[in-house]
Amino acid sequence: MGPLALVNARLFDPTSGRDETGALLVVDGRIAAVGADAAARLPAEAERIDCRGHLLMPGLVDMRAQLREPGEEHLENLTTASQAAAGAGVTTIVCLPNTNPVIDDAAVVEFVRRRGRDIGLVRIHPYAAATKGLQGKELTEMGLLAEAGALGFTDGTRAIASAGVMRRALGYARTFDLLVLQHPEEPTLSHPGGMNEGEVATRLGLPGIPSVAETILVERDLRLVEVTGARYHAAHLSTAGAVAAVRAAKRQGLSVTCDTAPPYFALSETAVGDYRTFAKLSPPLRSDGDRRAVVEGIADGTIDAIASDHAPHDQDSKRLPFSSAAAGIVGLETLLPLTLELAHQGLVPLRRALDAVTGAPARILRLDCGRLAAGAPADLALVDLDRPWRIDVDAFRSKSKNSPFDGRPVQGKALMTVLGGRIVHRATD
Repeated sequence: MGPLALVNARLFDPTSGRDETGALLVVDGRIAAVGADAAARLPAEAERIDCRGHLLMPGLVDMRAQLREPGEEHLENLTTASQAAAGAGVTTIVCLPNTNPVIDDAAVVEFVRRRGRDIGLVRIHPYAAATKGLQGKELTEMGLLAEAGALGFTDGTRAIASAGVMRRALGYARTFDLLVLQHPEEPTLSHPGGMNEGEVATRLGLPGIPSVAETILVERDLRLVEVTGARYHAAHLSTAGAVAAVRAAKRQGLSVTCDTAPPYFALSETAVGDYRTFAKLSPPLRSDGDRRAVVEGIADGTIDAIASDHAPHDQDSKRLPFSSAAAGIVGLETLLPLTLELAHQGLVPLRRALDAVTGAPARILRLDCGRLAAGAPADLALVDLDRPWRIDVDAFRSKSKNSPFDGRPVQGKALMTVLGGRIVHRATD
């Protein structure tokens, strides 16, 4: 693979604040030079690509996705997820352990990593289960799983509900300086609810999930972090109370990070409409006040990252009565345009919005990616910030089409995706 020169690009690196027009040189899969240094060093034999002034940024790092392989390949597999991600400017995915078998064994960790390398379209890293079989009782061998390549420990879409188990998990993780991730939804308060507790749920006659189900578990965990000193990450925050709790914990100096997902800043509970199951998520879509609090949390850095929360389901799992339908939506192919909405609407500066899907998740997970700098892997996305288009689930590369955003007009599209200096996607339209 010869050198690659990307010229006439708007070089945009949220981590360093770089925002300039120039060139980027790739040699042997890594960034050799960027900006003025690259312009002065472009070798004659390099393949040159004119970026036509479009934004060249680090490839997106999606720190929370369900990829369904092994075990549920009819919903999604590592190949189709990789194709969906590459087409959307995502170069790194971290997948949840709720597969079949569960990723609670080093052999399964190694299987996922090897399959990702063999496919070669994106970098795929697994989380491992925090408890054996995701049962919330007995801890997994975190040290051995981390050696095998697990980036963190979580029970996926299940909360670690027991305070005693969570304290032991945090204590064990602290010994090895590992990350514990929580799905913050207190199960005795959230079951059997299907949507946010409030006026809309009452009108529809649906059991509700109160916002305190999230806040209580976050606040409990933060007290345990205070005791153990462990690294803790709260996933897909959806409530004003949880955002406020994390903000206070950060001011206190605790080792805590968090993320949210696009539905929680782009939609509210009204999207459920008349029992629209494609808008059923876990945690559920919340009130507009909660939605605004999530946006504010992203803007001020309380919410570190934005993840796709990709959860593929087939039509049979969604076309059921609301209370029986599966929770979750696909998100890989809408992560970039929905994040860009925050900037286009003037709600979040462009640098902060794009850092939430590049540098911030890379820093949380201690990955060597998410930045435009000499020596960094050449994992890149070339983006037309202003390209108008309409989300069309029928055009998704993902096997599943369960998205509440079908038909939504958006701005911003990945024109090209580069992984380790190889072009893995080019837009054809």
